[in-house]
Amino acid sequence: MDDLFTRIASSIAAASGQPGAFILALVTVIIWALTGPIFAYSETWQLIINTGTTIVTFLMVFLIQNSQNRDTASMQAKIDELLYALEGAREQFIGIEHLSSSEIERIRRELEHEVCSVKGAKVDKSVSKLINRL
Repeated sequence: MDDLFTRIASSIAAASGQPGAFILALVTVIIWALTGPIFAYSETWQLIINTGTTIVTFLMVFLIQNSQNRDTASMQAKIDELLYALEGAREQFIGIEHLSSSEIERIRRELEHEVCSVKGAKVDKSVSKLINRL
């Protein structure tokens, strides 16, 4: 079931990001707007576009979230692989995405403090810029 949903979600997400999908949505809205005088701008006429856009938005939220979850997980796996493969990297950071927000924030503050307190060591200019912005 998961593989089927992933394939469907990926296909729809890819298709909905194309110019043709935007043009289709735009044409739909234009046709709806042009039919307003024909239907005397009735409540039913308004309900059609409201219902249609609500349904599409509701379904797209799940597709977007699925895509984002997969992207985040794959990126995290790649970062974990780099941490594992690099000599001297702290492997204890592998999997920290499963910690609570407060635990991750604590680790981030400790790392920033560690970088700031390094004496005699050269700190990369980009790291210094980031620390100074905080």
